[in-house]
Amino acid sequence: MKVLIIEDEKLGAERLQKILLEIDKSIEIAGICPSIKTTVEWIKANPLPDLVLMDIELSDGQCFEIFNQIKLSTPVIFTTSYDEYALQAFKVNSIDYLLKPIKKAELSQALGKLSQLKNQFTGTDFNVEKLLAQLRQTSNTYRSRFLVKKGQKLITVEVSEIAYFFVEDRLSFFVTWDNQKFIADYTLEELESMLNPNDFNRINRSFILHQKSIHAIHNYFNGKLKLELKPATEKEVIVSRESAMDFKIWMGK
Repeated sequence: MKVLIIEDEKLGAERLQKILLEIDKSIEIAGICPSIKTTVEWIKANPLPDLVLMDIELSDGQCFEIFNQIKLSTPVIFTTSYDEYALQAFKVNSIDYLLKPIKKAELSQALGKLSQLKNQFTGTDFNVEKLLAQLRQTSNTYRSRFLVKKGQKLITVEVSEIAYFFVEDRLSFFVTWDNQKFIADYTLEELESMLNPNDFNRINRSFILHQKSIHAIHNYFNGKLKLELKPATEKEVIVSRESAMDFKIWMGK
């Protein structure tokens, strides 16, 4: 298997190369590119590799610009120090999304995922386009965590720790099960697409709720519903008459 490494830190590229060869000595490093510019030039001048390991933050911008400049029909494992770009990554040719420092076990698992997907196609039935189509069907595009500010530090909060999101004074916030409140750097519209709809529901223009955050449901006037949340909120949480039936169906899943 030929692998192209796109990484702007020399030590990072060398470490990736070392881990790859430890996992599988038959892997061939087709090239190492430190920037968008060099990557585009390399891909135009060389046969496509079997796999690309791609750092997201490069010396001349974010790697997603590569996909705007050329067609790259090759599976990609993204590597990054942050998890803020997971959704963008899964919209392109993503096999996996690994946080630095890259762990050998995680990279080995990602390579195994590629091998498993390839094995679903046999003989002449295999081609890259079919593999990429399969990837887009099987990749989980929902967020697993958010990076937020707490005092002078940045911390990650797992989505499983979040009870609900809401809007206040044009800012988006979320509240955790232990009643901590954080700013979310996204609109509710953006958050809707990031969250698993089996768990979270945009019940009105101001709230996205986890199903388990709903403590009680009360009939309200004109066919509306009034909700009590846990943790409790001072804001009134109302489901409109038009949305009430869909809400009841979601709660019954």
